[in-house]
Amino acid sequence: MSLIPATILTGFLGSGKTTLLKRVLSEAHGQKIAVIENEFGEENIDNDILVSDSKEQIIQMNNGCICCTIREDLRSTLTDLAEKKRKGELDFDRVVIETTGLADPGPVAQTFFMDDQIAESYLLDSILTLVDAKHAAQQLNDRQEARRQVGFADQIFISKTDLVAQEATDALMHRLKHMNPRAPQKAVHFGEVSLAQVFDLRGFNLNAKLDIDPDFLKEDDHAHHDHVHGEHCNHAAHADENHGHHHHHDDDVKSFVFRTNRMLDPAKLEDFLGAIVNIYGPRMLRYKGVLNMKGTDRKVIFQGVHQLMGSDLGPAWVKGEPRNSKMVFIGIDLPKDILLQGLAQCQVG
Repeated sequence: MSLIPATILTGFLGSGKTTLLKRVLSEAHGQKIAVIENEFGEENIDNDILVSDSKEQIIQMNNGCICCTIREDLRSTLTDLAEKKRKGELDFDRVVIETTGLADPGPVAQTFFMDDQIAESYLLDSILTLVDAKHAAQQLNDRQEARRQVGFADQIFISKTDLVAQEATDALMHRLKHMNPRAPQKAVHFGEVSLAQVFDLRGFNLNAKLDIDPDFLKEDDHAHHDHVHGEHCNHAAHADENHGHHHHHDDDVKSFVFRTNRMLDPAKLEDFLGAIVNIYGPRMLRYKGVLNMKGTDRKVIFQGVHQLMGSDLGPAWVKGEPRNSKMVFIGIDLPKDILLQGLAQCQVG
């Protein structure tokens, strides 16, 4: 049996997850989708909305948060689903896990890698994060869960842009880009989201996005200057006045990129990353790279979630193609200088 693709749908309370899910379930795409839905409380009002238009399997989990208190339930639910599919008792093509608005998607993602039985049955396709344009600024300021949801995203959908001014949407998109440059952003009215933007994104497929995301690798000197200023200066309001810029909040979820034209030493890199993950793993949300490693003529693709990381050989470097290594790190208060210095010491020669 081929692996069952799984999508994690996350986003803060009221961001429109159920609206998007209903849209996906009612689309005439011919796919049968098993939904694992999690809400707090005994009664789930969303259940009526979802079941009314669809013949999909709804797996209801009402006893807490999918990614902390009932993590074991998620594992057993996934195992049970896969077993019923194998036996022909259930017919479905893919799984969508809708987390509660208060959830950190990290442990959900880890479930797919830490458990052999789950890993043998499922392919984690991507994490989709919805952001509510009207309330996002406050939520991102006040709630670390909201910032983590952005940090984990493979694709960000921004809802309710019709309720705010264009300047506010632009400011939000700029902020999200600094927090997670590897996730494409799209302002959406949910009737218009194409399934191609929801499924088969292969955000966790090591060989799929070899270029990570080309746009974020472009130098953005002005934004970078503001970002660094915000990190190292206590005069946040002063910086905002001078630059007329909205990036004065110092989010704890940040991203940075390491680039080098020199070859990397595999042993040194493995030792360094192993040590870093051991210390900072819980704060490392997502990290990914395309590397030029000594000893192979092929690209080395690597990525990780928290303490779990893996690498794979990609295609050969094309003749004449610059052999650059590019790595992006997204995390909570990561020691950027230590990481950049340590990675630089992993270079050959």
